[in-house]
Amino acid sequence: MENLLKIAFIAVPVVCLIYFLSSTRKGLTIFEMHFKQGRLDRHKGTVPSKFECEARELAKKNKLTGIVRAEKNNGIRLHVSATISDNCTQQLRNIFPFELYDKKEIDNTKQRG
Repeated sequence: MENLLKIAFIAVPVVCLIYFLSSTRKGLTIFEMHFKQGRLDRHKGTVPSKFECEARELAKKNKLTGIVRAEKNNGIRLHVSATISDNCTQQLRNIFPFELYDKKEIDNTKQRG
């Protein structure tokens, strides 16, 4: 019984630490697109319209199956599932409008001077 209690006191903090470390790596998901056999099956979030049109075209041409997700965490990152080829992944990165999300927030306060 004592050994079981010792193991519990060690295991619980370790599991909590692993959960904390794995959950903090993700940023805010801006959008997520799910493709099946070249068709947009479903999506979540707001996808830039030009990127959506071009991604659909690319997916249809290459019969893509997988997930494309954009996250914001100290900048924007585009995550593409491993089921999508490296060539298609690069093409998706090339058409993604990173500049839309890199804009600095405008400060509307009165400037001194």
